[in-house]
Amino acid sequence: MDTVKMAKDLYQDIVKWRRDLHQIPEIGLDLEQTSAYIRSELDRMDIPYRPAARSGIVGLIEGGQPGSTLALRADMDGLPIKEETGLPFASTNGNMHACGHDAHMAMLLGAAKMLCSIRSSIKGNVKLLFQPGEEGYFGAAKMIEDGCLEEPPVDAVAGLHVGQIFPELKPGQLGVCKGPILAAATKFEVTVKGESTHGALPHLGVDAITVASEIILSLQKIVSREMDPLHPAVFTIGQIQGGEAHNIITPRVIFGGDFRTLYEEDRRFITDRLHKMCESVAAANRAEAEVNMLGGYPPTVNDPEFTDRFIESASRVVGSQNIVNIQKPNMGTEDMSFYLEKVPGVFFVIGTGNENKNIVYPHHNARFDVDEEALWVGPAVFTRLALDYLQ
Repeated sequence: MDTVKMAKDLYQDIVKWRRDLHQIPEIGLDLEQTSAYIRSELDRMDIPYRPAARSGIVGLIEGGQPGSTLALRADMDGLPIKEETGLPFASTNGNMHACGHDAHMAMLLGAAKMLCSIRSSIKGNVKLLFQPGEEGYFGAAKMIEDGCLEEPPVDAVAGLHVGQIFPELKPGQLGVCKGPILAAATKFEVTVKGESTHGALPHLGVDAITVASEIILSLQKIVSREMDPLHPAVFTIGQIQGGEAHNIITPRVIFGGDFRTLYEEDRRFITDRLHKMCESVAAANRAEAEVNMLGGYPPTVNDPEFTDRFIESASRVVGSQNIVNIQKPNMGTEDMSFYLEKVPGVFFVIGTGNENKNIVYPHHNARFDVDEEALWVGPAVFTRLALDYLQ
């Protein structure tokens, strides 16, 4: 089965899907237009589906013979960014597909159409997971809660991402690694409680701003002075709120942020030190600190055995010379991680940046774009993987 030829024959359809979807980006879990568009295309392909995670879609391609079930996933949501690409098909609704999810959906539709054309020869099933709410809305977790990995139970899962996540990738090359490829993100919020007084009489109160400042500076030492320097970690304070007037010592400051880790033991360690540091520094300054952990995304960890299978299949599509072993995981996050916690699988990246076309802007930038000439790769690899795995 020549999946390369099949995907290249579908190239114009893939580009059209991507451009249509690029014009209607929506945010979070409520993707009414986007979901309707995907459903209409699945109807044309005669693929049954059901809803999940509010606007998500779980499609099912049943093969002609019984067997295992492989899930293929694409995220669907955009970002609240006003587009500045100048593309003729640019979004005009104030949102933007600035992370490539339009391309992800188009490539999964391409794989769906290819697999449909040969479904009678497939041994097993392919599930299509069109998922909302990847950008911080826990869409994957909600898809799982709604049973996307059941009926029939999923045995393995694969997902992809486009863009310049790993700059070493040339257009059309694949980046993958065994084990962690993206980090975990753990959000938190800290409330510092002092005692209000007049700015001229600081000794009669407890300055929550000063205490919060000391806590924030202390927290920065967790990574730089308490962790193994060979274990990547990032600690960020991204928000701080407090104060009523220039001459009032405020009794309350709230700050928050997140930390990124690749290893579970590091996540537990930072969580423990975060609590102890906030509470002890506050107590030393006659204040109180309450730490509220807000959850987050686990690390995106590729199953080694399934990754080997993926590399073997992908090599048949792009050649082994175009598969790059990622040496340094990215500290960004992906809620593909929730699926990979449940079943073995792989998350890989397709290089879609191109300096010759000035496609150089990073994800979440108002000028982000993808080199459409690489869009045939996703469907070809997805389809090849499905055929090989299900055999």
